Amino acid sequence: MMNIRIAFLAMMLAPAFGAATAHAETENNGFVFDANGQRDCSHLVASGNPDYAPYLWVDEDGHNLRGAAAEFIKKVGENAGVTIDVIYGGGWGRVQQQVRDGQIDLVAGAFLTMPRLGYMDYFHPSFQGTRTVIWTRDNFDLRYRKWSDLIGIEGLTVINNSFGQEFDAYARHNLTIREVPSLEQGLQMLSLNRAEYLIYEEFPGRAMAVQENITNIRSYETPVSTENLYVTMSHKSACNTGELRGRISKAVFDLVSQGAMAELLTAAIREWGEQTN
Repeated sequence: MMNIRIAFLAMMLAPAFGAATAHAETENNGFVFDANGQRDCSHLVASGNPDYAPYLWVDEDGHNLRGAAAEFIKKVGENAGVTIDVIYGGGWGRVQQQVRDGQIDLVAGAFLTMPRLGYMDYFHPSFQGTRTVIWTRDNFDLRYRKWSDLIGIEGLTVINNSFGQEFDAYARHNLTIREVPSLEQGLQMLSLNRAEYLIYEEFPGRAMAVQENITNIRSYETPVSTENLYVTMSHKSACNTGELRGRISKAVFDLVSQGAMAELLTAAIREWGEQTN
C-alpha cells in the first residue's frame, strides 16, 4: 500500500517538477537568470546610442538596435562563446546611466574619456574611427577652421555626448553649447534657425538628416576631433569577470585584425539607405 501511495505522489509531482525545470531560466531587463536567481553569463545585454546610424539605430520592432556596431558586437559574442543581444535602452544619456548602474552589460561603441573609465572597462583596440564635425545651415558660412572660431556663437549638441577629452574641456570653459535630448531634435532646431551650429559626428549626422528630410544644412571639412569607438563593459555587470573579459578582448582583437568592420559598415549604410528611401 505504501509503495502505491509513493508511486501516485510521484506521478502527481512529475508535471510540476518538469515545468519548474523548463522554466529554470527567467528574464529581467533582457538578463537571463537560472533557477537559483544567478545570472546566466553566456547571455549578455548590450546597448548604445540609438541616434547613431549607420553604426546604430532603433529597429522597426522598437526593442532592438541595428547597424554596423550592433553586428560587430554580436560577432564579438559569437567569437567569445556568448550570445549578445543589442537592445534599445532609451536615449544615449539613459543608456550611460544604465551602464553605470549595471543594468546593461556592454556598450556597442563609446569614446574613451576619463569619466567613463570610472564605470566602464574598454576593450582594445578600437573597432572604428570617427570624425566629429560642425554643422550649420547652408546659408550661413561659419568659416570654421579651429575651436576658437566657435567662441561667442551659440551651439547645440546631444546630451551626454563626448567629442574627446581635450575638446570637452575646452568647450566647458570657452564655448556656449546647449544640450538637447536627441540628434533629431538638434538637427531640426538647427534647420529652423534656433541655433547657429551643431556639433556631431559626420556619418550619423548625414544619416539622420536624410531620414528627417533636412536639406538646408551643411558640414565643414575640418573636424572638431577624430575619435575612436570602443566596445566597453560595465564595472557593475554581474558577468564582468577576468575570464570573460579575456575572451571578449581576444574576439575584438581578432575581428579588428580581420577588418570585419569595413564590410559591416558597407552593409549598414546600404540597409539604412533602403529603410529611409
